[in-house]
Amino acid sequence: MKTLHKTLVAALLSGTASMSQAAEFDVAITNVTAGVFFTPLLVSAHSDAQSMFMAGAAASAELQAMAEGGDISGLATALSGAGAVNAENPAGGLLAPGTTTEVTLNTDNASNNMYLSIVAMMLPTNDGFVALNQWKIPSEPGVYQVALNAYDAGTEANDEVLGSGAPGEAGFPAPPPVAATTGTNGTGIDASVEGYVHIHRGVTGDADAEGGHSDIDLSHRWLNPVAKVVVTVK
Repeated sequence: MKTLHKTLVAALLSGTASMSQAAEFDVAITNVTAGVFFTPLLVSAHSDAQSMFMAGAAASAELQAMAEGGDISGLATALSGAGAVNAENPAGGLLAPGTTTEVTLNTDNASNNMYLSIVAMMLPTNDGFVALNQWKIPSEPGVYQVALNAYDAGTEANDEVLGSGAPGEAGFPAPPPVAATTGTNGTGIDASVEGYVHIHRGVTGDADAEGGHSDIDLSHRWLNPVAKVVVTVK
């Protein structure tokens, strides 16, 4: 009888655990910088076997494409191919300073996707990005808040000079409205390629819009954290 009781309890607990993994939750992302834009965001609920990057390790080609040019397609394809539930570009373009975008994710049909990751390039930077990496989604209903830091992909020198934004090419992209507040003809910051993902040290910038050492204006400087995420588990 005791053995049967233990078996029934184990089965009930197993069923409860399985049910607790199925979740619908809202994700609100706020850009808390004063002058930095986020490129189209990738929001993904995935298993513990997936991650977008590992701090201290070399960036993947997919992460490089996102960090240097804002291209999230490679990361999105890799994650969805492994069963992740993705939301791409919830803001419908750039997320401006001080603005918020929201998205709802449902993992009812993929109960192992209990980790949340968020990523987007930061403009203007050479290979800087905002990220949440492998954050465990709570099973208990409630509202949870997370502060996000800026990372450097370590794939491009932070020369702070206007460029194409293509992976492997120097310089940062400046689409509208970023271009309206960036300079030109900068001589460039003397910087090396670190070769691994790390916390971003920030930009130097200058006040010369038509020269100087940087094409990044002083108004684009920041300190961590750079974003706020509010997750509402229903």
